[in-house]
Amino acid sequence: MGRARSAYVCTACGAQQPRWLGRCPACGAWESLVEEPVGDAPPAAAAPDLLGLDPQAGVGKAVALREIAAESAPRMPSGVGELDRVLGGGWVPGSVVLMGGEPGIGKSTLALQVAAAVAGAGARVLYVSGEESLQQVRLRAGRLGDVPDGLLALSETRVEALAEPWRELRPALVIADSVQTLRTDRVESAPGSVAQVRESAALLAATAKSHDAALLLVGHVTKEGTLAGPRVLEHLVDVVLAFEGDRGHPFRVLRATKNRFGSTQEVGVFSMRESGLEGVANPSELFLAERHAAAPGSAIAPVMEGSRPLLLEVQALVAPAGYGTARRTCLGVDDARVALLLAVLDRRTPVDLLSCDVYVNVTGGVRISEPAADLAVALALASSRMDRPLPADVAACGEVGLGGEIRRVGRIEQRLREAARLGFRRLLLPARAADAARGVGDAAQPIAVETLADAVAWLARAGAVERGPAQGP
Repeated sequence: MGRARSAYVCTACGAQQPRWLGRCPACGAWESLVEEPVGDAPPAAAAPDLLGLDPQAGVGKAVALREIAAESAPRMPSGVGELDRVLGGGWVPGSVVLMGGEPGIGKSTLALQVAAAVAGAGARVLYVSGEESLQQVRLRAGRLGDVPDGLLALSETRVEALAEPWRELRPALVIADSVQTLRTDRVESAPGSVAQVRESAALLAATAKSHDAALLLVGHVTKEGTLAGPRVLEHLVDVVLAFEGDRGHPFRVLRATKNRFGSTQEVGVFSMRESGLEGVANPSELFLAERHAAAPGSAIAPVMEGSRPLLLEVQALVAPAGYGTARRTCLGVDDARVALLLAVLDRRTPVDLLSCDVYVNVTGGVRISEPAADLAVALALASSRMDRPLPADVAACGEVGLGGEIRRVGRIEQRLREAARLGFRRLLLPARAADAARGVGDAAQPIAVETLADAVAWLARAGAVERGPAQGP
């Protein structure tokens, strides 16, 4: 019996090395090489997918690109409006979608709701559960609502065992929950390894594309928040969805980090209920429902998530540092961005923050990545340090530069209208953007500020009026 051979595979890029190294020579990732057994390669005449198609089938001659019809690919609605928004209109036949998220965030719940909705519309759906038994899947489906006849479930982890059900049912949508539990006979390593995840996903993707079936792969994430498995897995699929949120809050955010059939700027907002995930048509109202307007350190930021404006509350708490280095804690906003704003506030305004502990939080478990929220974050910090609350009807929007200047951001008109719709009559804006936004009907009144020092001075005056002379510090 021959000696078993092994290689060291990089979990980030999938490159193989003959021995262990601290850093992958291919991609430069540290501590990413893991040992995997290497079996004999599959024969060259092996079928490219599960259903045993001829490898030479479908091979044709090249055609002129201008002769190909430019119509958009047909879409199959998912039955969940917020998911259709993120996908770009629904499922594309033959597409492969990878959805990742933390444990307990609601990935399996959303996948089962989508399966029931598509099956309820008359299409056949195959739900492959690799982690739960069919009885557990049935109990969850019963809590979510009616179970249509077209929804078929299979508890299986071996990829080759899916060939016969796929050939017999010809489903329009196949859901594999999760891809880390699948294994194939082509690879001798354990399920969840780099080689198993890569080969299993490639086999399923080839089958889906050959038979115009949409494929949804549910995946886990690592403690760093990235998708578990080799990086080549994200290159293999057409769409990568990230399901985000705090399990302590009912809100969930679905965003696309890769989408070959639509925009990556759209987000879907869900609320976790007893009956499953419900789409939130008006997320701004829910995010601001429990806001305490009279508290110092609270500011409203109108941000754009794709084509949808959202109003989010940014909270800041500034306290004297007890000893040693001042502490910086940020939730929902980039730490480096907050450090930049603290430096600008200290150097360009009279507000002293470098000797204080600073805590910044975005309510609702949402994460802000847009620079347009800089002004709101800076005003929340200044408000807490000065102990002066912002007026209840004021929001702030603008990017802060290192020179203390307030830079303009895009889609000002939409932000103004959304703020006015929710009762905010005034919106602090960069001077140039405010001049262009004046006269927009049914919108909040723009207030022009050129520098961060001007915004802090405006806060000092407005906060004193709000609190009254007897309550001032």
